[in-house]
Parts: sequence; C-alpha cells; structure tokens
Amino acid sequence: MIWPSWLHLSRLFNRRVGTALLWVCLVAGAAVAVNIAGIHLVGDIEGWERWMQTHAGYFLFWRVCLYAMTTIGWWWMRDRLRQREPSVETHRRLLRTEIAAVIAIVLLEASALLQQG
Repeated sequence: MIWPSWLHLSRLFNRRVGTALLWVCLVAGAAVAVNIAGIHLVGDIEGWERWMQTHAGYFLFWRVCLYAMTTIGWWWMRDRLRQREPSVETHRRLLRTEIAAVIAIVLLEASALLQQG
C-alpha cells in the first residue's frame, strides 16, 4: 500500500512537531495546575467558580491585551510574508486565515459571554 506523502512517520514525528507537542502539553499542564491550585486556595469548586465570575473583567482585559499583541505580531509577520511572496494567491491565503481567526475569536468571546448569562 502506498501512503500519502503527509502520512510518513518521519514527517509526523520530527523535531518541530515534537517541540510543538511539548509546548502544548506544558501549557495544558500549567492550566490544570493553576485550576487545581485555585480550587485548593478557595476551598472548593463552587468557590473557585465564584472567584472567576467576580474577576471576569480582569480576564477580559487580559484576553483583549493578548489579542492586541497577537494582532501586532500577525501584522509584522504578514508584512514580511507579503514582501517575500507578493503573489495574489499569498494575499488570498492570508485573507482567508485572517477571516477565520476573527470568526474564531468572535465565536469564543460570544460563547464566554453567553455562559456568563
């Protein structure tokens, strides 16, 4: 059986993929550790949820700052890519990516807003 080129094990498990997977695991582990520490500090899960509701404005501010920094980095990367590859197809790919990112952020924030009630 002939495997597609993207399915070769050497491409699936190279150093870059391993590094990205390690970072994802570290970030997820840190998130779990922060939640466990918060639950222990406050006393129980209900107290932790109340604390998070009380401080939701700070978390919103944090997310807005994070989105702003990501946008600045995106524009910097976009300008460099457009200088290196000035084709129309590159512009279209970037535009599709930007639209998808904005839709994802809007949906995530709308979901968080609806969960708050």
